[in-house]
Amino acid sequence: MKSIKSLVMTVAVLAVVPAMAQKSIPLVYDQEFAGAKYPAPAFPSVDEATNLETLPNPFEFSNSKKQVKKFKDWEKRRAEIVRELQHYEIGEKPMIGKENIEASLENNTLTVKVTRNGETLEISARINYPEGDGPFPLMIGASNNSLPRQFFSERKIATMNFSERQVNSYSQMGGFGGGEKKDGRGTYNFDRLYPELVDNGAYSEWTWGVSRLIDGLEIVGAASKIDMKHIGITGCSYAGKMALWSGALDERIALTIAQEPGGGGAAAWRVSQTLGNVENLGNTDDHWFMKSMWDWKEDNVTKLPYDHHELCALVCPRALLVLGNTDYEWLADEAGYVSCVAAREVWKKFGIEDRMGFSIQGKHGHCQLPQSQYPEVEAFIDKFLLGKEDANTIIMHVDETLKDKEVQKWIPWAQVDFK
Repeated sequence: MKSIKSLVMTVAVLAVVPAMAQKSIPLVYDQEFAGAKYPAPAFPSVDEATNLETLPNPFEFSNSKKQVKKFKDWEKRRAEIVRELQHYEIGEKPMIGKENIEASLENNTLTVKVTRNGETLEISARINYPEGDGPFPLMIGASNNSLPRQFFSERKIATMNFSERQVNSYSQMGGFGGGEKKDGRGTYNFDRLYPELVDNGAYSEWTWGVSRLIDGLEIVGAASKIDMKHIGITGCSYAGKMALWSGALDERIALTIAQEPGGGGAAAWRVSQTLGNVENLGNTDDHWFMKSMWDWKEDNVTKLPYDHHELCALVCPRALLVLGNTDYEWLADEAGYVSCVAAREVWKKFGIEDRMGFSIQGKHGHCQLPQSQYPEVEAFIDKFLLGKEDANTIIMHVDETLKDKEVQKWIPWAQVDFK
């Protein structure tokens, strides 16, 4: 087995991505979920599901041996993965029409009011603008933006943080307004609008909130001074998961930077299950996910019809950068590493591998980006928020603790070049 070390060493001599492929495949979309028109696939139960020890082939359609051959097939396949992740893990992320949404911008604060079921939920977020008239690219912080501020201030990029507690609390504990229930499912702001989705995990509801802010920007229009084709999202730790889920489920987000997202984020459940004391499917915050997800823990993990390399792949053809930190065992970065290599095969198939990168390094604090990762993050920001086509985003960087880990055994459907 050849090691990933040699793969990293040859990154510099990889062939240039064909310009025609880049120009013909969109960098971002103008709708939240282009695949909403496709029907959901069948959802096998634990007893019905087929055991698969390796990561599922992201190109193989659900309940079929047919495979994605061209980019035009990806929209339908992507829709299947979206439906599966919602069905088995986080619950439905509901769509809602603009006729049910009001938005205003006053004193640089965006306020969005969503009305359904006779109830109104209000979400607000302050936009920090650079000097000038705009329109400006925008980076949304999922809960908070832990990346260095100068990345954005020096580049005239606007920033905005999404406060998830306006929709649901960190652990769905205590209930809306400090209720008495220990398990607060069904008692938060989101639940007033969608009482039928009481079993949802927090990640479906938080991503719904992010999407409503983007709706608000669309409604406000030119007055927002935001370039709607260049919106990014980032977050770290549990918010790194939030950023990844948001970028995966809203195609209006051009760039996703998931910082140290751990299990439930980029890390593949199947791999995490083999690693010991890490955040795996049976050992994470059960309020973030549907309770029924735990039916698949331990021996049943290998029966899941998908895995989290496919969550990462949902961002394709848009841009994704995953950042890891090997100093924290809990983050399951070996599983994240395998997942990233597997997911990158999707971008690679369509000739746009420069749109997906990963950098997993230790020797720094949790959510404290080390100087060594600055150029990598800046390259993704420059290319996908500012449109600087010469920025080098061919990034597959892992530290010494991961370079000799086996990857190919997890993805027999791909032939990664380890020369």
